[in-house]
Amino acid sequence: MSRFFVTPQQICGQRIYMTDSDDIKHLSRVLRLREGDFIDVSDTKEYEYHCEIQQIKGDQVILLIHDKQSFAKEPKLRVTLYQGIPKQGKMETIIQKNVELGINRIVPVFTRRTVVTDDRGRFEKKVQRWQRVSAEAVKQCKRGIIPQVTGSITFEEMLKQSTAQHDLVLFLFEDEQETTIKQALQREKAKADALGSPLESVALLIGPEGGFSAEEAEAVIASGACCATLGKTILRTETAGMAALAMVMYELELE
Repeated sequence: MSRFFVTPQQICGQRIYMTDSDDIKHLSRVLRLREGDFIDVSDTKEYEYHCEIQQIKGDQVILLIHDKQSFAKEPKLRVTLYQGIPKQGKMETIIQKNVELGINRIVPVFTRRTVVTDDRGRFEKKVQRWQRVSAEAVKQCKRGIIPQVTGSITFEEMLKQSTAQHDLVLFLFEDEQETTIKQALQREKAKADALGSPLESVALLIGPEGGFSAEEAEAVIASGACCATLGKTILRTETAGMAALAMVMYELELE
């Protein structure tokens, strides 16, 4: 079943009015759907709808709502990936796979060892492309929201933002020898449960190729982040985030 996304403002009573030209083209010319066919629609906020195509115009598609339900496939746990910006085309793979695994938001971070530069101010065009990658991945795995790929931030901004906005900050550090991510998650979950305050949002901090510098690692630990290892082997930056996310979802979401 094909899935499309609209804003809540496009939903009026029992009808939804699709106006995005790309969606209309995809619906009518690529999928070759016609009046009387059914599609699924998400409002990207809370609900998903099973709809019948009532009318297809050049600049608008009118849908009749047959069923309305709260998101069935959207994780309750909100996980943000703070990703040290990698080189070449690795970021698209990182976004695609983490979206499939249930990420809520992805924040590109410029660190000391980041090779990519923004000397010509063109980086935001990459962010726009990455957001499209997120949207395409969502349609494939049929989630209810399109995870946001935000504008880039500095390492210092990451420290402030991750600590202020999340219940738990996980620093996945290749030099950590004692605490595994499993141990860290079980310990922090037990603390939260004892306080009657369940973990609802988690930040994952992943460095670029070469990881975080020694000074950056010290700053992260000093900020109060929970330091953990992903295992005995050192993972590539494009692998580390999705491995950590899968473990977090298993421990905190699938219980």
